[in-house]
Amino acid sequence: MTSLRNRIAGFMILAIATVIVLASLVAMQMMQRPLPETAIIPVARQIAWNVRFAQADPQAAADAGIAFADAPAAGLPQDRSTQRWSRVLARQGMDLPLAVSADPAGTTLRISVDLGDRWAVLPLPDLRPPRGGWRIFGAWMALIVAGATVVSLIAATRITGPLRILESAVDRIGRDGVLVPIPETGLPETQATARALNHLSARLKSAMESRMRLVAAAGHDLRTPMTRMRLRAEFVEDDEERGKWLADLAELDAIADSAIRLVRDQVAQGDTQDLRLDRLVADVAQELDAQGYAVAVGPLAPLTVAADPLSLKRAVRNLLINAATHGKAARVALSRNADRAALLIEDEGPGIPEPLMERAFEPFFRVDEARRKALPGAGLGMAIARQIIEQSGGQVLLENLRPHGLRQRVVLPLR
Repeated sequence: MTSLRNRIAGFMILAIATVIVLASLVAMQMMQRPLPETAIIPVARQIAWNVRFAQADPQAAADAGIAFADAPAAGLPQDRSTQRWSRVLARQGMDLPLAVSADPAGTTLRISVDLGDRWAVLPLPDLRPPRGGWRIFGAWMALIVAGATVVSLIAATRITGPLRILESAVDRIGRDGVLVPIPETGLPETQATARALNHLSARLKSAMESRMRLVAAAGHDLRTPMTRMRLRAEFVEDDEERGKWLADLAELDAIADSAIRLVRDQVAQGDTQDLRLDRLVADVAQELDAQGYAVAVGPLAPLTVAADPLSLKRAVRNLLINAATHGKAARVALSRNADRAALLIEDEGPGIPEPLMERAFEPFFRVDEARRKALPGAGLGMAIARQIIEQSGGQVLLENLRPHGLRQRVVLPLR
């Protein structure tokens, strides 16, 4: 019972059942036995009158329906009732031996009074609580709890409706990070919640698209001045100075190109299709090895995933380049883990400090700013890789190795 709905329902059931139990116990206590002046004493007076009538005129008493016998009425002796009625009748001035008995079923009581030469047998009203009272009470409480459960669950469901919409909305977030539109139906509260979430989703989507257009426009507009600067740099007579200008311009061009590619991948997703991940990894490793990167290929299990081939190939390439560049050498292996594919990329570098582990996926992030000039790249490779993999329904996890090295774990759902 961890959900809010179940907690509210449980509280309502407990409250209703507690009130009913207390009310029922009070009612049972008040109605369990009638007051003496309203039941026992009038019955005792009637019995005493009948006994005196039988003593005074036996024949008339027999004609009136009073039974006579040579012995007390047969049946189950009721010792406690006999003692109680003896005390009550003694207060009415009738101090005669008597016996109370019940039939074998225990439902009918009779009182036998010794008249000396015979016994007068009179019916006795049963003032005891009904048999099976606790079973009846238990059945009553079970019925109350069942009814309270139904009512409480319905009420709790209505109360927590908007919260369930929030939970459903989170589960329905698309691969692009935008909420899927929620139907604005149901109760007024539910409609208001769905309307608010749809409005929030629309505003978030508009803000993200505006940001993407800004980044893409900035990256595109940088191309023109960089081209003019490159042309001017060609006329620099000092070879060393010209080389520095061209290197800086190449870095700027790589940054602009990476920014445009990041936005393009986020806005325009390619067609998803089934592809062999082991073959894709092998092709990327062979391509990088031909370019001079140290990439060692381990066991590659034949696994199929659903993704855009070009985007996923770019993501794997970025991760392998990151390992081979910053970690001196890259080792890649592919295995199956339950219903998911696990791609492991390990290197022999210094790793990433734990406090900075999550920041490794931020655009333009460098663990050591002093190495920015020493190592190639715009600092967007990890961000692009993570975005592509998450759009494919997977995730990227980083873990430091001991004594040194970094492990990049890519997990993707299998087809």
